[in-house]
Amino acid sequence: MKRTLLAGALALALAACATGPSGPPPLAAADYAAILADPTRPADDLKDDAARKPAEILAFAGLRPGETIVEMEGGRGWFSYLISKAIGPTGKLIVQYPPEFAYGDPAYKARVDGGQLSNATITKTHFDKLDAPDASADKVLWLLGPHEVWFVPKDTQGLGDPVRAFAEISRVLKPGGEFVAMDHAAVTGTPAKDSAQTLHRIDPQHVLDAAKAAGFVFVEKSDILANPDDDRTKSPFAPDLRRHTDQFLFKFKKPG
Repeated sequence: MKRTLLAGALALALAACATGPSGPPPLAAADYAAILADPTRPADDLKDDAARKPAEILAFAGLRPGETIVEMEGGRGWFSYLISKAIGPTGKLIVQYPPEFAYGDPAYKARVDGGQLSNATITKTHFDKLDAPDASADKVLWLLGPHEVWFVPKDTQGLGDPVRAFAEISRVLKPGGEFVAMDHAAVTGTPAKDSAQTLHRIDPQHVLDAAKAAGFVFVEKSDILANPDDDRTKSPFAPDLRRHTDQFLFKFKKPG
């Protein structure tokens, strides 16, 4: 009898390992092919796929159907659409961007009105005041945005305190939840405020230090968007560099 019970417990344990702690396994890069080719996807989104490598980036993030995801500084919703599709109808996406970034308003309105983000809630807050309950998110994604917390738009006091922003990420994550950060790399040693303000870049070390100070454990990095030919001295919006900057991609875990 004991052997039968032990065998049953082992089978359940192996099944849990196979599907992961949150249910189904994370999507692999190949799983995004259908999402990227979905006929409902806006035509303007398609042209950046080759340069931005969304399948590889979201596979690195390890998204699973049914998860709750907080996407910080969603921009115009390019990744929001893909995240929404990846987590599916049982998932929940909370998109955040600062109210000062008004360009996001018409972009997200168009996506919502077009039925693209049926599982999403759009929130407008500063980075240090995320509109999500404590320990509610499986993952927080901050893609091409961490430098913004050190950026001060004209006639403002800034978009949030950096220390409190990383603490907020920890607050909304479940124990064991993951934080994925990606950004344009600045020259090593450049002060965060300087590179953020003038070049919209950040020395990766500043993100590593801020995450560590907030209690996160570094998990891994990816060089999928690394570009050694970028000397990191130009703005990402420079015509000859746009979509081809040297970008870092980090994953962290909240202990617990």
